[in-house]
Amino acid sequence: MPSFEELKLHLDNAGQSHVLGFWSELTEEDRDNFLSELSLLDLSELKAHCEGAAKAASGPSVRVEQHIEPLPEEFVGSIQRSEGSTLADWENEGLLQISENRVAVLLLAGGQGTRLGVSYPKGMYNVGLPSSKTLYQLQAERIRKIQELATLKHGSKCTVPWYIMTSEFTLKPTENFFKENHYFGLEPSNIIMFEQRMIPAVTFDGKIILQNKGKLAMAPDGNGGLYRAVMDNKVLEDMTKRGVEYLHIYCVDNILVKIADPIFIGFCVSKGADCGAKVVQKAYPEEPVGVVCRVGGVYQVVEYSEIQPETAALRGPGGGLLYSAGNICNHFFTRTFLQKVAQTFDGELTQHAAIKKVPFVDSDGNRIKPTKPNGIKMEKFVFDAFQFSRNFVAFEVLREEEFSPLKNADGVALDTPTTARHSLLTQHCRWAQAAGAILLDDHGNVHPTTSREKAEDNTPVKCEISPLVSYFGEGLEKLLKGKTVTTPFILDEKRAKELQSSVTLSNE
Repeated sequence: MPSFEELKLHLDNAGQSHVLGFWSELTEEDRDNFLSELSLLDLSELKAHCEGAAKAASGPSVRVEQHIEPLPEEFVGSIQRSEGSTLADWENEGLLQISENRVAVLLLAGGQGTRLGVSYPKGMYNVGLPSSKTLYQLQAERIRKIQELATLKHGSKCTVPWYIMTSEFTLKPTENFFKENHYFGLEPSNIIMFEQRMIPAVTFDGKIILQNKGKLAMAPDGNGGLYRAVMDNKVLEDMTKRGVEYLHIYCVDNILVKIADPIFIGFCVSKGADCGAKVVQKAYPEEPVGVVCRVGGVYQVVEYSEIQPETAALRGPGGGLLYSAGNICNHFFTRTFLQKVAQTFDGELTQHAAIKKVPFVDSDGNRIKPTKPNGIKMEKFVFDAFQFSRNFVAFEVLREEEFSPLKNADGVALDTPTTARHSLLTQHCRWAQAAGAILLDDHGNVHPTTSREKAEDNTPVKCEISPLVSYFGEGLEKLLKGKTVTTPFILDEKRAKELQSSVTLSNE
């Protein structure tokens, strides 16, 4: 660890000497902790980081109007527009790759649940399902189920390793949560948690913000911090040892995420892609989601704020939005592509400025909680690596089946615990009814068949299907066809065995 004098010299050279302004007031323990924190900074890049943050925050937003173009149709697959036999072929290819231990999933879980209003990692959140399952449990059980399906299909036991990128804020709580819950039935050695870097928040004039007299205001370096994190923590070496060739990368907050989706993986592998993105059709031109497109001939995600309203409203020959491929942070990478970006291109990724309210101590040492934005948190985005792909593809899926993020506390219209819960229960109602079940509501009335168009407008009946019973709606007809089901109803493994036994007895 560098000495106090060495750190002071680096801070002076970077124009950040104010960081040590309260040194004389710190206890010996606080000084040691502060020195440890300062020693973790990349001191060689500190000056450039602070100046770059101030510049990025003050500069105009980028406009891409002259160079933007929609995705070429030949590089876009679709759940809705593909033949059933084609989807089956892609699914079989994906299950084959999973069965041969070539597929891993990589979870981006370094952010805090600030907007959600909780002090713990989002993955630990319970949205109020009848089962009370958290996001982490749902995801773990989907991994278990897809391993089981691939094993049944190809006859050899397989493993889908789960890599989880955390941050200083989320690592320990996540480790403890998994341990307390016995890793949700997964083998602990196949869950690999690692930490992304933390970088200091700075003021609009490029000065590091002090959170306390002896602590910097730090923030994770965005989900694009993945590329440094896999190098820092030797994650690529672990993947290589396990024989992992393909990765499904996703964000923690999507309650409908189809983990290690064999159709998506099979599509990307069959196209020879090194990088792919799942997308959903934008609901309306002004919807605040990034758009997957091409700019200047290279693939990227353009933020909604970077596109003029008249461009966002353009329509294609079929009447749909020309720029309709909404990004949902759900990606396919080959391990080779991840390694190429991490080793060669990380330094070329765009630094994005997020303007935030950052608590700080003033020059008199008073703790201040700002009422308006006062600081800049710099971050990289995982999808900024698309530009380095040599064979990029996109895959369009149905929003109501695969995308319902949890971002805000209840009280707003979108992306809340209520909307996430309703999305999952509505999906499970569709599955049960498609399998031939008759669902009764709380009053004993037959629940009408749920239409896709109105799925989010109605409060769904409480019908929940465990991922351990069905990964994505398959296998339910033999359990539910012709059954009248009183809700609330949880179809877990125990209930599934009871239903299977009743079917067997009736057949006899």
